[in-house]
Amino acid sequence: MSTDEATVSEIGLPAPDTRLGDSTLYFNRELSWLAFNERVLALAEDESVPLLERAKFAAIFSSNLDEYFMVRVAGLLDQIDAGLDRPGYAGLTPRQTLAAIRERVLILTKRQTDCVENELYPALADHGIRLATVSEISADERSALRDRFRRVIFPALTPLAVGPGQPFPYISNLSLSLGVIVGDPVSGHSTFARVKVPIEILPRFVAVGEGHTFVPLEDVIADNLDSLFQGMEIVDSAVFRVSRDADLSVSDEAEDLMRAVEDELRRRRFGEVVRVEVGAGMSDGLLAELTAALDVNQAGIYPIDGRLDLTGLWELVKLPGHAKLRDEPWAAPVHPRFRAEDGRPDVMAAMRKGDILVHHPYDSFTSSVGRFVEQAVADPNVLAIKQTVYRTSDDSPLVPALIRAAEQGKQAVCLVELQARFDERTNIEWAKALEQAGVHVVYGHPALKTHAKCVLVVRREGDGVRNYVHIGTGNYHSTTARLYTDFGLFTTDPDLGQDVAELFNYLTGFGRPSSYRKALVAPTHLRDGILEQITATIDAHSEQTPGRIVMKLNSLVDQRCIEALYAASQAGVMVDLNVRGICCLRPRIPGISENIEVVSVVGRFLEHSRVYSFERGGRKTVFMGSADLMPRNLDTRVELIVPLDQDDVRDEVLDAVELCLADTRNAWELRADGEWERRIPVDGEVHDVQAELMRRHAARSAELTPTD
Repeated sequence: MSTDEATVSEIGLPAPDTRLGDSTLYFNRELSWLAFNERVLALAEDESVPLLERAKFAAIFSSNLDEYFMVRVAGLLDQIDAGLDRPGYAGLTPRQTLAAIRERVLILTKRQTDCVENELYPALADHGIRLATVSEISADERSALRDRFRRVIFPALTPLAVGPGQPFPYISNLSLSLGVIVGDPVSGHSTFARVKVPIEILPRFVAVGEGHTFVPLEDVIADNLDSLFQGMEIVDSAVFRVSRDADLSVSDEAEDLMRAVEDELRRRRFGEVVRVEVGAGMSDGLLAELTAALDVNQAGIYPIDGRLDLTGLWELVKLPGHAKLRDEPWAAPVHPRFRAEDGRPDVMAAMRKGDILVHHPYDSFTSSVGRFVEQAVADPNVLAIKQTVYRTSDDSPLVPALIRAAEQGKQAVCLVELQARFDERTNIEWAKALEQAGVHVVYGHPALKTHAKCVLVVRREGDGVRNYVHIGTGNYHSTTARLYTDFGLFTTDPDLGQDVAELFNYLTGFGRPSSYRKALVAPTHLRDGILEQITATIDAHSEQTPGRIVMKLNSLVDQRCIEALYAASQAGVMVDLNVRGICCLRPRIPGISENIEVVSVVGRFLEHSRVYSFERGGRKTVFMGSADLMPRNLDTRVELIVPLDQDDVRDEVLDAVELCLADTRNAWELRADGEWERRIPVDGEVHDVQAELMRRHAARSAELTPTD
């Protein structure tokens, strides 16, 4: 993946320092992701965070790790199976990376277990939320629990024994199970049996008695195994959980993409085993039975000295009440440009007066993006509505709006990305509903995910048409819009409107635009556009007019972009990076990256926006959009970033980014050795970017709200 001098010269960059190809200058992508998840875990360990929010972060840590094994670890195993065990640009082979992952995951999961078992559960019990074992509840409660088992739980269980004519049962992905050794007191024969813990259809935590006392479902089943294996002796039992390869692999030659994705979704349940979590107290005999049956080696076994599958903590987080154990609720106000006395703002009239920036979740999604599409559907002068869908919620107002538009005779076009990981099934259902309503549905190309976030509304005005465009950094998903920080730009800029129109034509038709007026689009122009901006900043840099590069993104992995940032640092340009997740760039190395600072903010909301700012000659060129600087985004996805030309819009975006860079509440700094060091407020002065933006937007709303 190294960049050679010929390639660099094509975009005008100076020839790179030969040291930039040294693997020691880069962090391993997979280990950097684990460092991000460690920052999530740190919030679960943080005593200043409200108690149920800490439980939430512990659950997020587990769900993040599940996806990591199903996709990233599975990918490394696939590389090894294919004989591709060459070092990456960070110097580690897939086999070495797997060993480092295992070592780190065992440390992190032990920290999580210690936090949950020794801190969160006791603290929750002090507030009336008690998680108990069967032996810890009263005799009356245990009797009631056995009765509940007979009435509700027992009918949902299917014990599967292994024996002649009964092969080892298939263990589905992420299912929680009890492994049981059952002995026959008559014959003396013993066998292995599996009992699935049906957490898909029953609560993970079973309520006991009055109040909020719960017993884990697997404990209830384990206490009643004699009911499942009547007349037999329960010799041994323990809980285990299996993770499988869940990444989709759709052929470039697939003629029917929807059918190909549906086939892959069915295959996902039967993917190769990549991790087996077991209770640390599992006996050697039961463990040997399990590893042999699942065909995994010791490296694939992850012992947990506590309860397995802590994603179940979401059930406790969602309990009603307990307001003091949660963050203060946040209701996003309506953006002032979209205010209307009758409650039905004219979004397009506001857009005609100038560009408008919304910042979710600090601005309402429903009253901005939702209202924009609803108004377009109702407007008789609107000729066409075109939208991309990467991830969307089951209750999304936008997709039904497209259906209504088609029913009214408008041209409605929806680019549905069927390969949006873990949202494939939802997107397939929406695609079918859209097609049945007459919406023009396009699925893209098997090898090229459409990740761009844009809506185009074409409206008849006078003797022509005007393009109204929304371009975002996040998905059109009403739920995540309340949890993720994302920017959205509403504009009628003719050049951007034409760029987005041509992008849709490229996605729905057949062609490849050679250039765009203002937008940078992957996979054709985006990387080169970013590299050209870095080069221009290097060329313009001087002591009199110093250059500066500021980026806010989720992941920084692409080697060519990292090399260009190293070159900027070597030229004296200050580089400030706000990277939430993966960062393969190594900062603060003398002669290489001493002018680069990397900060990560992990807090109440998921930092999700992408911003690229280049200051040179006293002027700032700023882009925002959907793309991170990763090879997958730049080479195998359709991505869209656009310049912010209006001063107030540009200033608002940069102000938010600067607040992130100055955060001392939920910010970590990346050191040259790869460790992330949490910032400590100086003199007790805390800067919390997310709290500050909530205050600002609430105050702006209050100033504009009429009083009696």
